[in-house]
Amino acid sequence: MGRYSSEFKQSMIQKLLLPGGPSATALAETSGVSQATLSRWLREAASVALVANDTDKKPPPREARRPEDWSPDERLRVVRETAGLTGSELGVYLRREGLHEATVTEWRGQALAALGGSRARTKEQKRIRELERELTRKDKALAETAALLVLAKKARALWGDEDDDTPGRSGK
Repeated sequence: MGRYSSEFKQSMIQKLLLPGGPSATALAETSGVSQATLSRWLREAASVALVANDTDKKPPPREARRPEDWSPDERLRVVRETAGLTGSELGVYLRREGLHEATVTEWRGQALAALGGSRARTKEQKRIRELERELTRKDKALAETAALLVLAKKARALWGDEDDDTPGRSGK
């Protein structure tokens, strides 16, 4: 029937469910079983546990953490592992990890944006360059205005105000 004994499968599932245990990818590298197979075993075990509703044999929950305490590698692992899960399987997984579906959805969006965001980044970079050029132009104009004001002040200091009592050219 299967290539692996049920005892072996159970031991792999238990390793995956240990608090701080390895990811399916890491365990695949050390055990020789593919990551997809390990993930499928984990999903199947979760759905069997849900149907059986056996509280004595429930996998131990992982230590609860805030979503912002998860490393980028852990977030990516969760996004990958939840990609094929739906309904009750997803619920079991989220409860075991101590996460909300909205958090995983946000992480998935961030991962997709990071992977497909080159156009957006290019547009942002173009806009930044435009704004920097405009800022440089305005800085130059401001410096020119300041220089003109300084020159006007110096000219008044040298030649005096035209509004003083000295006679002008008209000979008054």
